[in-house]
Parts: sequence; structure tokens; C-alpha cells
Amino acid sequence: MALLRRHFTLLLICCLPTLCGAGSSQLQAAQATGGPNGSGTYYMAADGKKGRELKTALCHVIYSRNEGGGLDKAYKALWTHFRSTDKKGVNANGQDLVWDMYSNKRDFIFGTDQAGNYKQEGDVYNREHSWPNSWFGGKVMPMYTDLHHMYPTDGFVNSKRSNYPFGENQGEKYTSANGFSKLGACTWPGYSGTVFEPNDEYKGDFARTYFYMVTCYEEKLADWYDNYADVRPTIDGTTYPALTSWQLSMLMHWAQQDPVSEKEVNRNNAVYDIQENRNPFIDYPGLEQYIWGDKQDVVFHYDSYNAAPDTNPDVNNDGRVTIADVAALIALLKSNSGANGQTGNANGQSDKGDIDANGQVNAADVILLVSIILGRE
Repeated sequence: MALLRRHFTLLLICCLPTLCGAGSSQLQAAQATGGPNGSGTYYMAADGKKGRELKTALCHVIYSRNEGGGLDKAYKALWTHFRSTDKKGVNANGQDLVWDMYSNKRDFIFGTDQAGNYKQEGDVYNREHSWPNSWFGGKVMPMYTDLHHMYPTDGFVNSKRSNYPFGENQGEKYTSANGFSKLGACTWPGYSGTVFEPNDEYKGDFARTYFYMVTCYEEKLADWYDNYADVRPTIDGTTYPALTSWQLSMLMHWAQQDPVSEKEVNRNNAVYDIQENRNPFIDYPGLEQYIWGDKQDVVFHYDSYNAAPDTNPDVNNDGRVTIADVAALIALLKSNSGANGQTGNANGQSDKGDIDANGQVNAADVILLVSIILGRE
């Protein structure tokens, strides 16, 4: 039996390139399709990295962007850009509505309800630095106009948020209409100062915004920490982990409880069209786990990303683990990989057949599956 196993495994190894269709020219063609959401080879420079090194590699990828012709011009242009990045829908009169993540008291209309004076919630919307600009010195480029953390929000609620950190609280200092957002003493372990809590519906959005900020601007974090005291509850002054322990644990929780939405994907693509850089934590759902979480030892592959490996050897879901599962796995490789003998779900969903849980499905999983089957005989 041992000899049979050895011969069968060797035969399978020799035949895998043919079975999976892994020609070099086809591999190049598959790589050209690249990453998720039309990102192509944008993240290629971060390929093969993990943990701290992955964060720094992503910084080098995403920092460069179109700054929009200088601070004044770019800041004024935000009003126009919001119409493509933060359009919620259209009202009965055909007017475009603002996607406000701080308040749900009313639907603002682009242009008509823009800025101006406000006395109460629901008066106007304005330009919100979700990462407060006082945390990086005010009108400083490129952060001041970076659309990845700029959102149109209710002016009054925005003023209540001020430059407080994000956090969870009981709303004893302020609660917006319908209990949508709150201000009060932090209830998350590790911090007791005043914090602003967005609605559960958007907590993941803001978590991924903050992951972007400490990644994109990691080389500036020490300066911010040294010179702007209000940022210190949020960052620790290092490039890694960058976020304070309480903030990181909370944001990781928020990101998990509120996964990437279609809204975020569409917004990320719209921002890329304008300023030519992307938020990788939206393109790769669960990417924060590769940098700060339980996947720090898993290598990142920009074109075969798998946020949640499915290691179940019962690939064909028939309740048994047999040679039929090997055939199912090979068929899966051929159909999903673009003939490169490797696959991963770029949308971060669970991929069937990642038997070795390394973040990608390839010939190694077929060999391991065969070993599992022979070991049970």
C-alpha cells in the first residue's frame, strides 16, 4: 500500500501541470487580469509580503496620488467629487441625494443643502475630515483633501464630533436624531476620554478608513504624534502597529461586524477615478487580519487573495473524502484560475479547496488532498 501511495502521488505531481493547464504564457495572461475591482496590477509591489512588511509595501503603493492642482483648488473640488463618491440615490424630483454617515434625520440634496450656516441637525451638509485635520496640522497636503477620509456629513453633527476619536459610548453628551450617532465617555476598554460613535451601519466603513490612513501615511505618524496631542488616543507614534491597542482592537471588531459593502466598493472605485489611488482594505476584505490579526504569517497575493480559506477536504460536498474530491478540486482549479493553476477569491469570500490554508488554492492543495485520502485507506 505504501508503494502504491508513493507511485500515485508521483504520477499526480507529474500530471498536475497538464491537468490544471498551467502554461507559462497563460500564467502571464492570468496575472495581467490582476487584483479585484478592476485594480489590475496596482498592488503587485505588495505581493509576497506579510504583517509589518505588507503594511509598509502597501504604503508605497497607495501614497502616490493626483493631488488635484493644489490645496485650495482640490478642497473646493470636493463639493463636486462628492456627487460621484457619495451619491445615495435620487428623490422624486430627480435630485441627487447625499450619503450622510453621521445623521439620518433627512436626505440632503447636493448643491441645494451645501454648507452655509446651521443651527441644528438637518440644516446643511459640509466636508468632514473623518481623520480630523487638527491631528495632522490643519491645511496640509495631501491629507487635507484626501477623499479616502473625506465625507459629506451633517454640519451640526460634524461640529459635535469635533476632533474627538472614534469610540463607543452611552451618548450622555450628545445623541443625534433617531439615536444615529453619539458622543460621550468611551466604554471600550483601554480609554475613558470623550469619543464619537458612528452608527453600527458605518462602523466598518470608518474602521477601513482609519486602516487606510495609518497605512498610507505611516511615515508621518511619528511627526503627528509628537506635535498634535489630540491624535495620541488614536495612534502610538510608531509605523507599526501605528494604532493604540484599544483603538486597534475596537476597529478590528468594527471591521468584522460591518464587512465591506457595495457602497464602499463603488466609492473606492470613484475615488480612484479622481485621485488615482485606492484603499486596499476595501479591495481586499479582511486585509487587516494579514497586517494586525491572526493572519500575520500568511503571505499576501494581490491576484489570488483569499480572506477566509475553506480547508474542508470534502470539496464536492458529498459527505465523504474520496478521489472524487481530487477530481472536483482539479476542475475547480481549471475553471477558476484562468489556467494558471492557482486561484483565490478577490472579493475575500471563502474559497473551496484551500486545504493547506495558505491563502491560495493551487497544485499543493491537490497533493495534500491526495495524501489525506491515501492516509485514510
